[in-house]
Amino acid sequence: MLLLAFDTATPAVTAAVCEPDGADVRVRASASSVDARRHGELLTPGIQGVLERAGATFADLTHVAVGIGPGPYTGLRVGLATAHALAEALGVACHGVATLDAIAFASGRSGPFIAASDARRKEVFWARYDDAVTRVGEIAVDRPAEVDTGGLPVIGHGARMYAEAFGQEEAAAEPLYPSAAALGELAVRRLLAGAELPEPRPLYLRRPDAQVPGAPKKVRQWQV
Repeated sequence: MLLLAFDTATPAVTAAVCEPDGADVRVRASASSVDARRHGELLTPGIQGVLERAGATFADLTHVAVGIGPGPYTGLRVGLATAHALAEALGVACHGVATLDAIAFASGRSGPFIAASDARRKEVFWARYDDAVTRVGEIAVDRPAEVDTGGLPVIGHGARMYAEAFGQEEAAAEPLYPSAAALGELAVRRLLAGAELPEPRPLYLRRPDAQVPGAPKKVRQWQV
């Protein structure tokens, strides 16, 4: 198994190549950059770069795993469209991984916590975890003041943005963004365990900002 993982659901553009290594997972190469406006420009070169450093080619891949969000629509669709195109062209399986699950896994925490990412509109996407690999319940979107943390630590970019609302220091929010190394390792572990991964479809928790315009209003003609 050789798995290519990437995520564009946050300002981070991240890619990695992972494979099983006995009972563990080996990350052969990974790269990340943070630029909320250049997902489309950075993703393909990032994928090519990690493949080169991993000593692999597209033909060597057996699986693709992609972050499914939730996240802003524009960035999220870049990763998902790329994942579907690659998987179809290569004839390999394509899997989804929730972006917050990747952030949680990267934390390595052994106790309960909350992961939160920026949802814009002064809101956060958030979920509760028993540990780095165990999410409790579904992912939600709320204003920071409406999230009942129960006194648990909160990690992720959303936690740093609204540190005061969550009652903690900004530095306590690490890791801020998902890493493809964590996303890929999580995907490989779940595949080896026979677990079912989500479909590679966007995880939307609300309607997009852009809407199809309705029918034009009729303009009454005044006669002189």
